[in-house]
Amino acid sequence: MPELSSFDYAVVRIVPRVDREEFLNAGVILFCLERGFLDARVHVDEQRLLTIWPDLDLEAVQLHLSAFARIAQGEKDAGPIARLAPRERFHWLVAPRSTVIQVSPVHSGLCEEPEPVLSDLFQKLVETCPGSAVSSARPLPGRASSSS
Repeated sequence: MPELSSFDYAVVRIVPRVDREEFLNAGVILFCLERGFLDARVHVDEQRLLTIWPDLDLEAVQLHLSAFARIAQGEKDAGPIARLAPRERFHWLVAPRSTVIQVSPVHSGLCEEPEPVLSDLFQKLVETCPGSAVSSARPLPGRASSSS
């Protein structure tokens, strides 16, 4: 049996009206240091969001959500946070915030491979339209791929 590795994850939420404490899950961030893996998948269910908050600026929400995935993946043009070490990027991504886009508490688990866990969590917690996620699922720079 392959060795298990620990991972941490958090759910990205859209909170259109903080005063009503309503939210819609919009993504998952997963970090597995041992496997050199940090990635985020995001999806905006526009119809559900507009039901909760008809005046929501969907374009701005999509832009900010895609930044979560780009920062997790360390894209060079995603700003200074994307250039931090993976652990620092993860901690920045999951830091508490009081904006329209918030993150759940961090949860932990064990896995053989992080990519299938991210896919499963995203499907169970977020996805309403299969194939609509934004993600690259690349290993961290300088680390071996977890699928090799």
